[in-house]
Amino acid sequence: MSKILDQIENPKDIKNLSMNDLSKLTSEIRALIIEVVSKNGGHLSPNLGVVEMTLALHYVFDALKDRIIWDVGHQCYTHKIITGRKDKFSSLRQYNGLSGYPCREESEYDVYNTGHASTALSAALGIAVARNRKKENYQVIAVVGDGGLTGGVAWEALNQIGHLREKLIIVLNYNEMSISPNVGAMSKYLSYLVSGQHYIKIKDQAKTFLKAIPALGQPMIKIGRALEEVVKKTFFPGLLFEELGIRYIGPVQGHSLKSLIEVFEDAKASDRPVLILCVTKKGKGYSPAQNNPSLYHSASPFDIKTGRPHSKDKKLTYSSVFGQTLLNIAAKDSKVVAITAAMPEGTGLKSFAAQFPNRFFDVGIAEQHAVDFATGLALNGFKPLVAIYSTFLQRAYDQLYHDVCLMDIPIVFALDRAGIVPDDGPTHQGINDIIYLRHLPNMIVMAPKDENELQHMVNSAFSYSHPASVRFPKGKAFGVPMDKTFIKIPLGKSEILKEGNDLLLAFGNMVYPSLEVAKKLEQEGISMAVVNARFAKPLDEEMILHFVRPGGVIVTVEEGVIAGGFGSAVREFLDRNGKFDIKYKNIGIPLEIYPVGKVDRIKKMLELDEDGLVRQIREFYRSFDSKI
Repeated sequence: MSKILDQIENPKDIKNLSMNDLSKLTSEIRALIIEVVSKNGGHLSPNLGVVEMTLALHYVFDALKDRIIWDVGHQCYTHKIITGRKDKFSSLRQYNGLSGYPCREESEYDVYNTGHASTALSAALGIAVARNRKKENYQVIAVVGDGGLTGGVAWEALNQIGHLREKLIIVLNYNEMSISPNVGAMSKYLSYLVSGQHYIKIKDQAKTFLKAIPALGQPMIKIGRALEEVVKKTFFPGLLFEELGIRYIGPVQGHSLKSLIEVFEDAKASDRPVLILCVTKKGKGYSPAQNNPSLYHSASPFDIKTGRPHSKDKKLTYSSVFGQTLLNIAAKDSKVVAITAAMPEGTGLKSFAAQFPNRFFDVGIAEQHAVDFATGLALNGFKPLVAIYSTFLQRAYDQLYHDVCLMDIPIVFALDRAGIVPDDGPTHQGINDIIYLRHLPNMIVMAPKDENELQHMVNSAFSYSHPASVRFPKGKAFGVPMDKTFIKIPLGKSEILKEGNDLLLAFGNMVYPSLEVAKKLEQEGISMAVVNARFAKPLDEEMILHFVRPGGVIVTVEEGVIAGGFGSAVREFLDRNGKFDIKYKNIGIPLEIYPVGKVDRIKKMLELDEDGLVRQIREFYRSFDSKI
C-alpha cells in the first residue's frame, strides 16, 4: 500500500489533503522519525510532540513566502521531512548529512539557524519590523517552547513586541518540558492557563460577577481588590500577555489538526501580535518516549520494540563522575550548593538534586541569571558550583567578566560538553570556552586528562579562593582507576608524563593521544617529553622555561579553537620573556565551521586524531630538519 508521505515533496502537497489523510500522514511521519532516530540518535521526544502542529503550520501558511522561525530548533524534523528533505532524512546528524537543527545553508525553507533557546522571538520581531518598513506582505511565525520562556532574552523580546505591536504570531508549545521538567513561576503560570480554562472568557462575565459583590455587605468590600485579581485570573487566562499588548488565544489541543488549523487561520487575520498556547505531549505516538520524555529528549540509537539503547558500554561518563564527585564533596561541606540552567540530568546533577534538594537550584534556561545568582550566594559564605554546557555558558559572558571576575568571587564553573561534541553541529560545539575564560581577570582555567583527575580538579577548585573553571568532554571516560581519596592539585602545576628533549604540551583530553603520538615519533628519531598541562591559566611557567633552549621545539595540543586558546597563552608567555628562538607549533581547531558528525570523524578531518597529530608534528620537524 502506497504511503501518503511518498506523495509529499514540498509543503504545497499537504494543502489539498483531507483531515483523514493528514491524520494518516502524522502517523507515517512519526514512524519515519522513530526509524531514523533509532539508528542515528537524535531529539526524539520533542519532534514526536509537534507533528500535528508542524503540519498545521505548513497547511495554513506559505513556508516559502511566510517566515517560520523555530526556537532552539531541535523540534524541526517534521518541517525538514515535508520541505524536500525526506529522501535525505536518513542522513540526519551524520557526517555531512542533515543537521538536527534549522540550517539556512541546507534549505530555503529554513529562515534562521538556531540551536540555543529563547532567541526566536527577537529574530521574529526584527523580521516583522523589516517587513513593515519595506512595505512587504507576509506572515512571521515564531514557534517557542514553554522552556524557552524561562530565558531572559525571550522576555526582552516580548517586552518590545508588546510595545511595537507589529503583526506577529507566536506559537507557544506547552509540553511542561525543556530537557528536564520546567521550573519557575512562568512554568506555573502556563500550567495554570492550561489547567484552569480552555478558552478566553468574555469580560462581561467578570463585570457581572464583581457588581454582585457589594450586595454581600461591607466586609466584602475590604477584600474587593484582592478578589478582583482572583476573578481576573479565573475569567481571563492569558491576561499577562494581553496586558503586554499581545492577543492571547488558547489553550489549543496541540494534537488536533482541525483545531490548530482553525486557530492559525484566525491568527492570520489579526493586525497585532498574537500568542497561541498549544498543549502537546512530548514523545506522542511512541510509548517509551511518551512515558520518559527526558530520557528520549536526545536519544542514543535504540531498539524500536523495547526502547532500550543499543550501547552496552558500562564505562563511566565524565558527567556521571563529576556528579558523584560533587555529591561526595557536598556530603562533607554543607556550604556547597549546585546551580544549573535547565540541565540537571545532562550535567550529572540529578542525584545531587535528589539527595540535597535544598542545596540544588535549576534556574531554567537562564545562564546569565545562574551566574549572578551564584555571586549572591558566594558573597554570603556559600560555595556555589555552576554546571553549564560549554556552548551555553557563552551566553553569560558579561556576567562572568563584570559580576564574577572583577570582584574575584570564588565560584566553581563546571563546563560539560567542552571540546568537539558529536551530532549536534556548530551551535553545540564547546570549542570556545578556553578563549572566553582565560583572558578574564582572576579566572582559573583547568582541564583534566581523565576522569580520575577530574574529581581531583573539582575538589581543588573549591580551595583556590578565586573563580575557577573545569572543562570536560561529553561521553565515556577513559576507564582509569579512581582514587578513593581526593587530593589537592597545586595551582598552576603541570604533570610530566614522559621525558624527552623537546616539549609536547597537551591540555585536557588530548593528553593520552599525545602520549601515543610521542611513542610513534620516538621510533622516527623525534624525542618529545609529554606534559599534562592541567592549567591553561595560570600556566606552569617554570616547566615551560625548563624546555626553552636555542633551537628547541615546543608543540601544544588542545581540543579548542587555536586563535586565543591554550597554545596562544603559551606563545604569549614565550614572547613576553623574549624567547623568540624557540620553534613553536600550536595544534588545535581552526577558525572555521565544520560539519555535523561523530567526534572521531571530525577529529580525523581536523587532523586531531593520532595519525593526524603524528603527521602534523613530523611535517613541522621536516620544515627545519631535512634529516627527518
